[in-house]
Amino acid sequence: MQWPVNREVYRDHVFLKMVQRAIADIANTVSQFEPVVILMDQKHEADARRLLSPSIEVWDISTDDLWCRDSGPTFVINKSGGLAVSHLNFNGWGNKQVHANDGKIARLVAKRLKLPIIDNGLVGEAGGVETDAAGTLIAHESSWVIENRNKGSKAKIEQLLLDALGAQKLIWAPGIKGADITDYHIDSLARFIDPGTVLIQLPEGIDHNDRWSVAAFETYEVLKHTTDARGKKIKLVIVPECASPRNKSADFVASYVNYYVCNGAVIAAQFGDKEADAKARAMLADLYPGREIVTLNVDPLGEIGGGIHCATQQQPMI
Repeated sequence: MQWPVNREVYRDHVFLKMVQRAIADIANTVSQFEPVVILMDQKHEADARRLLSPSIEVWDISTDDLWCRDSGPTFVINKSGGLAVSHLNFNGWGNKQVHANDGKIARLVAKRLKLPIIDNGLVGEAGGVETDAAGTLIAHESSWVIENRNKGSKAKIEQLLLDALGAQKLIWAPGIKGADITDYHIDSLARFIDPGTVLIQLPEGIDHNDRWSVAAFETYEVLKHTTDARGKKIKLVIVPECASPRNKSADFVASYVNYYVCNGAVIAAQFGDKEADAKARAMLADLYPGREIVTLNVDPLGEIGGGIHCATQQQPMI
């Protein structure tokens, strides 16, 4: 995980403290199930330690923002069990945000862990692609086939993505360019539960006057009519969108699918709508049997367009 500190990004000091508290809550919760490392310049550690569990390890790697899914290292494993970092060359979502520190994080973590780096020139973010770890990827074109990340044809970018993550098939959906800083990351809409099963969050019905609603149903229709890398039809499980979140901001992201799967648990968000929260929690319990479902109020992250999955990045144990 990453500790957010950049005052160009967070001009409101009070809100920055709220975001840091949310990151600490996630880190402390995950640390009850597996080891957690938070990256930050050591000058921030004394203040951060007031919020963090003593079990959390802090590494002296400077950060700007909190989105470790995007700027952190993407780990890959080869057939003999070797670990490496597949470098996605984070550029601040197409140079939309300062990233002088965040752009260096993946390489610095790889160096600290003495891991090889695989870099085929692809530019993007791990939050913009979903993998079943069995050869299939899902992504929105809007996050990858866009000149502020990658130049060249869709076919070329597709091959780079497949190579970067060791996959055989990429399922594209259109997405939306320019509506948010990520150009519509897939991980707030649809997630693989396992090979062949995708959990997707949808509103009750399509609203043709709402581009987010239209784009979500476009992705649903694509997934409904395609197969995975094994040639199997994908099973779709729909979790209803939260209709009445406690945060009423028009740009607030209330994503039940932006959760983090850790050892023995699923760490997910709740948004203050008792009925919708309970339904989402029950669905996650059914989809992840044997794991404890822990839900947190991380509304400050929703206010800036993300969630728990966006703020975390797993390192496989080998």
